[in-house]
Amino acid sequence: MITFLRILTGLVLLGLLVLAAILFIPVQRTPALAALPEHYTPPEGAGEYAMRLADCEACHTAEGGTPFAGGRKIESPLGTIYSTNITPDEETGIGRYSLDEFRAALYDGIRQDGAHLYPAMPYANYRKLSEEDVRALYAFFMEEVEPVSNSGPQTALPFPFSQRWGIRTWKWAALGEPGELSSTGDALYDRGAYLVEGPGHCGACHSPRNLVMGEAGYTAADGDFLMGGEIDGWTAPPLRGPDSAIRRWSADDLKLFLASGRNNHAGVNGEMQLVVRDSLQFYSSEDLDAVVAYLRALADSEEEPRPADPPRTLDRLRDEIGGTGAVATGAVGTDTGGTAGTREVGETEAVLTAAEPGMALGPRLYLDNCNACHFVDGLGADQVFPELDGNSLVNAPSAAGLIDTILHGAELPSTSLRPYSLRMPGFAQRLTDEEVAELATFLRSAWSNGAEAVTTADVTARRDQAEERAAAE
Repeated sequence: MITFLRILTGLVLLGLLVLAAILFIPVQRTPALAALPEHYTPPEGAGEYAMRLADCEACHTAEGGTPFAGGRKIESPLGTIYSTNITPDEETGIGRYSLDEFRAALYDGIRQDGAHLYPAMPYANYRKLSEEDVRALYAFFMEEVEPVSNSGPQTALPFPFSQRWGIRTWKWAALGEPGELSSTGDALYDRGAYLVEGPGHCGACHSPRNLVMGEAGYTAADGDFLMGGEIDGWTAPPLRGPDSAIRRWSADDLKLFLASGRNNHAGVNGEMQLVVRDSLQFYSSEDLDAVVAYLRALADSEEEPRPADPPRTLDRLRDEIGGTGAVATGAVGTDTGGTAGTREVGETEAVLTAAEPGMALGPRLYLDNCNACHFVDGLGADQVFPELDGNSLVNAPSAAGLIDTILHGAELPSTSLRPYSLRMPGFAQRLTDEEVAELATFLRSAWSNGAEAVTTADVTARRDQAEERAAAE
């Protein structure tokens, strides 16, 4: 018993010493990663461009609010976090931040008053930012952004997450070294590594989380880096490894997707829609090439991507040889190698084409609600209606994204490259939870897809969550 009490007392004292260290030892702020000339001035336009690279506007602008004035809700496993005002307003924004204090927020997640920022702010990635980009961002926010007085809603997480001092221990366990980047010596690859690992903070969504909820890797050398993550229940698909969709895309496919949010195979959804709208579409062509080179090297992309798809016209669904409009039979998505105009058809397409009166509810719901845009072969239309066959969202480990899309719809953003915004309607008012589950289960098993079934309870949970959030606003 005496030995046990001694051990217990020792542990208590050790805990008190650690707590005292957290509370009273001053936080060390990371210095500049490079020395610049004393009177260094960022080039014209560099600040706004650095802001686009870092995607600051998407998170720091409330829906329908003033840019950078904060107030956007960010759902996290700990609760709702509200983004802060980063305009140069001296009372409610960052107008009184010195350059060193601004850098500390980016690198170390520390406010001017010394409080720790929640890691919804991706300082784990921003600590890789070059000093040139830090200076450019500081000049942009202090000199080019109009100050806006907006305190906005305050983050109020439940105990113990409300104790910000505890974030300091999390940082000790979770953060990587400042400025650490992948490098091969190839200029294009290295620029891509900087953009993806640093300002683009792709790993914040596309990397899994470890036991302390930190990113499970920050560079290409880390095996779990960009292997897929989860955000608000949605699966952020892997960007490397055998399950990565982009490894089967050509470089042009990937570049078009990043710049416009769409290509001949897929369209952006969820939070990625904001990334394209507010950030990626503004990347220079050279920087997009660098990101593509880095991601394709990381994903071990196929040197010769899959053969070109058949033309996305209704003619692909007909037997042009006979001229009768009859649909052939065979395996889905397989080129027959025969005369142009013929192709093979799989079981799903045959069922949908036949549309027998006794067909199951899942395919019937597809014909009634989806077929007009995505067609019986599930291949959609180039840069308009994304493919459902092989779709990352449809086949994701978590069906939450697919369920939310069916219930509430989706939208492809308007970009300079593709100005038209395309909206898929939601079916929350049209379909019951049981019907959404049947439709989602059909999609996840149709054509070449092979994901787990969706239950009515899964749909009910997502519908209830959306209604609760709407009622709270």
